[in-house]
Amino acid sequence: MNLSDDDFTLFDLVPRFALDGAELDERRRALQARVHPDRFVADGAAAQRLAMQWAVRVNEAYQRLKDPLSRAAYLCALRGAPVNAEDNTAMPKAFLMQQMHWREELEDARDEPAVLALQTTLQAAEQAALARTGQLIDEHNNMGQAAQEVRALMFLARFQKDLDKRLDALEH
Repeated sequence: MNLSDDDFTLFDLVPRFALDGAELDERRRALQARVHPDRFVADGAAAQRLAMQWAVRVNEAYQRLKDPLSRAAYLCALRGAPVNAEDNTAMPKAFLMQQMHWREELEDARDEPAVLALQTTLQAAEQAALARTGQLIDEHNNMGQAAQEVRALMFLARFQKDLDKRLDALEH
């Protein structure tokens, strides 16, 4: 193992969007057992510090691979098409129109059922975008288009937070 290995190499996984969550969990447990700082108490402070670095590295990699959005963005970057959401906000016109429509629906939503209906629509759009992202990465190796889907998914995640805030406000 090498601290600079990519997350997939670290977990001995094929670098794909499709991932078996149970297998990822199992490999995390095995890696954590190997690098846990308590195993290195007798080896001195330097060995424990290194073990702590490994434990942090394993946890960071696990969190990145566990989350589909983070995993997709990571794969795009690994394959030469970083998402660059801060610099690249260009989106297809149809998606921009959909965003505006959803924003208007949220502004007009006056009760919990209306917000929940919009949330259901958003969740379906998110699942469809994740499926497209997986196909673009795993089947077509179209990382440029996949990066665009990831930017769309980032919008959906932010919009979900806005929906959650509105639901909280309606409950109080």
